[in-house]
Amino acid sequence: MLRRCLILCAALPLLLSQKNLSAPGEAYFTAKVMPALEKSGCQNCHGSNGVAGGTRFRLPDEGASAEELQLFGKSLHVLINREDLSKSLLLNKPTRRVAHAGGVKITPGSAEEATLRTWIEYLASNTKPDDRFLLGQRKFEARPVLRRLTHAQYNNTVRDLLGDDSRVADQFPAEDFVGGYRNQFQSQSISPLLAEAYGAAAEKLARSAFRGGDTHGLIPCKTRDAACRQKFLRTFGAKAFRRPLLDAEVARYEKLFLSEKDFLAGAQLTLEAMLQSPAFLMRTENGAEPSWRQYETASRLSYALINSMPDAELFRAAAQGELSSRDAVEKQARRLLADPRAKATLDEFVAEWLRFDQLLDAVKERAQFPMYSQELTVAMTEETRRMVSDLVWRDQDFMQLFSAEHSFMNTGLAQLYKLPAPKSEYDRVPLPPETGRAGILGQAMFLSATSKPADTSATQRGLFVREHFLCQEVPQPPPGVNANLPNLDKGKPMTNRERLAMHLNNESCASCHTLVDPIGLAFEKYDAIGQFRDKQKLTFRPARKEDGDVVNVELDIDTKGYVAGIPNSSFTSPRELGKILSAAPQCQECVAKQLFRYYTGRHENARDAVVISRSFADFRSSGFHFRELMVSLLKWSVFPPES
Repeated sequence: MLRRCLILCAALPLLLSQKNLSAPGEAYFTAKVMPALEKSGCQNCHGSNGVAGGTRFRLPDEGASAEELQLFGKSLHVLINREDLSKSLLLNKPTRRVAHAGGVKITPGSAEEATLRTWIEYLASNTKPDDRFLLGQRKFEARPVLRRLTHAQYNNTVRDLLGDDSRVADQFPAEDFVGGYRNQFQSQSISPLLAEAYGAAAEKLARSAFRGGDTHGLIPCKTRDAACRQKFLRTFGAKAFRRPLLDAEVARYEKLFLSEKDFLAGAQLTLEAMLQSPAFLMRTENGAEPSWRQYETASRLSYALINSMPDAELFRAAAQGELSSRDAVEKQARRLLADPRAKATLDEFVAEWLRFDQLLDAVKERAQFPMYSQELTVAMTEETRRMVSDLVWRDQDFMQLFSAEHSFMNTGLAQLYKLPAPKSEYDRVPLPPETGRAGILGQAMFLSATSKPADTSATQRGLFVREHFLCQEVPQPPPGVNANLPNLDKGKPMTNRERLAMHLNNESCASCHTLVDPIGLAFEKYDAIGQFRDKQKLTFRPARKEDGDVVNVELDIDTKGYVAGIPNSSFTSPRELGKILSAAPQCQECVAKQLFRYYTGRHENARDAVVISRSFADFRSSGFHFRELMVSLLKWSVFPPES
């Protein structure tokens, strides 16, 4: 509703100049057609990250100007049939007179259809087949951002600042996943409970820092020196705030320092206060103070690559004004990638992108899956972690994440996969073709995390592929829709595919389930913990003993699947789908988008297209080396291309 109001307001000058909107002109699309499309929910699939975002009918992003909307409206002339307007795709797709995966979006005979017909007639009369109405890429705009340290970043920063590895942030209130990650800045509020935790942590850390004297070497001078107090405030403060202190800040902290007679007591009190300052807990990007810009760049690099405060070399480079070019950013990024902490940071990204938490928190039916345990789930995540690490740090083609015909497993996983035990734990092990496994899609981590406690979930598996590996947003189900599947009946046992068919036969469900179920159903030969099964086994237990015996039924499994929107994408196993995804531009670019989201703490928008495009091009030309993508994204996001 808000977007519609903004659109109408933006178009107001044009509306006022056009007396009769029933006679179409340029403003008619903005005032009449666009609201009809929005009311129909077309943006759910045809937005930039929608499953149909790559088609000729791609709606402009949120915040598009009235001019951009009008250009889009005129560009739709490519979807009309000039010889017979009634056969135009622009009319027949949303009304589903021709096949449309999204179902009926505009009811035939409705006012919305009449509006669309009017626009089609206007396009036929006022455009030519060779007309081009191209939306230029929006210029990247660096906007001020305030980002809170994540709990992992807090722990790492305290470790590197104070030499304290007590990981106090592990006791903070849990961080939620928003937009796929824990670090998306729009959701990084500081609740009263978190503020209280910050205070308690600061007190504990400050006390430990000076227990037994200055054992961590935080004071850079002799405490008998009259100038030592200010030197401590400026040197320690610059590290804690990750930029030089203002004179007013020094004066404020010096006053607090002097409230204690003992030097170390004053230093402890000041340190405790600094650890609760927004300047420590938050970090700015593109802030209002130009003199701090290079220090902001230093922090962007360090928190992206080592998930902690800048090291001495970054501080030095910022102070000397050496972080003012793409080449300088690239040089520092490559240096930081050689830091051992970079490996732990990559692990954090992988754990969030692939949602290890969903597996580690999962519950499975113990009687049905007796070998499922906490140790096995840790092994599942370790298999995935080692696969990614091997691809990244040995500069392999990262798209093998989906297609690699080997894995890294321990004895427990080998038993789960019914393969010989490795010679040593987490050895590299080949995956025979008959297993159907390859890459992450054949790993128990993915298969188990996207399943229910007692059974698989084709919908969740397909949804995960769409959202995490294709970066496509599948619309939420309409309110009030009954998503329950038919109950199992021993008189008429059904496979999961047969039960899920109700989604595809129900108009309100089919538009979304045709996008996810055909993907997930091809994984049906792998059960809720990732074990291979040749048939689906159903067990019917009587409510009472006198009602009869337990009945076991085995049903054949059909694993035919496809990915709507990717040509020639039929497959029957994780191995086959892995090859399709590894070669699909949508999946390749999604890898770049996922890292962009993690680095910037937000989802991409139209203004980011040029940055993502340049970074993806670098990624592709490198042979899909992930380290090149890491460097490129930082280089282009700190210093964006001109166009």
